[in-house]
Amino acid sequence: MVGSPLDFERCYRAVESRDARFDGWFITAVRTTGIYCRPSCPTPVRPKRENVSFYPTAAAAQLAGYRACKRCRPDASPGSPEWNVRGDLVGRAMRLIADGTVDRDGVAGLARRLAVSERHLHRLLLGELGAGPLAIARAQRAQTARVLIETTDLPFTDVAFAAGFESIRQFNDTVREVFALTPTALRTAGRRRADIAHGVLTLRLPYRPPLDWSALSAWLRVRALPGVAEVNGRIYRRTLRLPRGAGVVALEPVDTHIQCTLRLESMADLTSAVRQCRRLLDLDADPLSVVEVLSKDRRLSSVVKKHPGLRAPGAVDGTELAIQAVLGQQVSLAAARTLASRLVTAHGDVIKIADPALTHLFPHAAAIAEADLARLGVPATRRATVRGLARAVAGGTLALDPGADRNETYQQLLQVPGIGEWTAGYIVMRALGDPDTFLASDLGIKKAGVRLGIGSNPRAISEHAAAWRPWRSYATHQLWATLSDSQKEVS
Repeated sequence: MVGSPLDFERCYRAVESRDARFDGWFITAVRTTGIYCRPSCPTPVRPKRENVSFYPTAAAAQLAGYRACKRCRPDASPGSPEWNVRGDLVGRAMRLIADGTVDRDGVAGLARRLAVSERHLHRLLLGELGAGPLAIARAQRAQTARVLIETTDLPFTDVAFAAGFESIRQFNDTVREVFALTPTALRTAGRRRADIAHGVLTLRLPYRPPLDWSALSAWLRVRALPGVAEVNGRIYRRTLRLPRGAGVVALEPVDTHIQCTLRLESMADLTSAVRQCRRLLDLDADPLSVVEVLSKDRRLSSVVKKHPGLRAPGAVDGTELAIQAVLGQQVSLAAARTLASRLVTAHGDVIKIADPALTHLFPHAAAIAEADLARLGVPATRRATVRGLARAVAGGTLALDPGADRNETYQQLLQVPGIGEWTAGYIVMRALGDPDTFLASDLGIKKAGVRLGIGSNPRAISEHAAAWRPWRSYATHQLWATLSDSQKEVS
């Protein structure tokens, strides 16, 4: 379904079978009831096909006059993995809107970020998604408001502005239109006392199963910087640099969701904090679609069967990921972590939120660009690469966020002295969330290629990997996993 128009028959079959795999891919609107649902809505009566319409976004259904189903909560579905796959203007726009760009900078700011006119952007999104950027952002604000209404004791005035609304009237009107309830009624109906604690917000982050949490947390554990991140048992905790302040998050798998416990300096950063966590854990992925493609390769199928829920971890901050990638060139993970920890200790920002273990934010690009890195313990050429990368980001000539053009960013990274193809590809894969990057020159990939009978020649591996599109980043992680599995077998 990636990149293709909605197929009525396929969508209706998903609704008939209540197939949860399609939740987030599209919205089902029922004319006789005036509501829109997720495909897996458990309503006892399935809608007749002549009464059903399908929309690519909740915003489009809302513009058509439908309100959200109170039973299945379609606004709480995982995000569509299509926006992770697509590198075109629409995909980049959707990732930026999800990150709160319209709420912070308006449609004009979004258009500037994408280097197009507001009119062209509106026409493009309306034509393909049935809603313009304002309507899409409005639907997102409604979901954020619902979370704050149901899971906090914040006054509605604070909820309205934290969710990105410009006025209380706009907030009240949107909540009534989308949920067919007043804010007061929504708070009463949706209250979950267990989720409410002073200064703490606990959310449920949905995902499409399966999810290999043990592999994901192991990946994060060996890259966690003291003072910035840690893994305790099954819980991953870290600090977050957000548009209006700092945050501390704890992430833990519970039942069929990730329990996300947040402490924020500004509640208005909720949307950005949630998006950072979802990107880091790759929670909008469709693992079954990935497995379907990769399993067609007989050499890779047995590998994929061992880890069907393997994710491609992203990053909460592109600068942090990129600097760590440069520091990690030609050294072990442990050594890279030591170097990055020195950078955090010397130049990281101390957060205001009291926490015994998490005390710092990774340094901002501007701070790294002007810092004295002589005591970092890396060669002068490496220091120059770190500084050059930081200056490019701080100066605005290089963007390392999900809205960046992936091909353009890759080429820009290669222009930074000291950054080669592997590092540029790794940054694009993780910082920009590209699901189709393949690191054929990686030593681990070469070893895995030999084990699978593909060989160690990067060109041969790349040619073989062409069949794994558009999920070559996941194939990369699957090949890396074979090395971990072999080490476990030896031990």
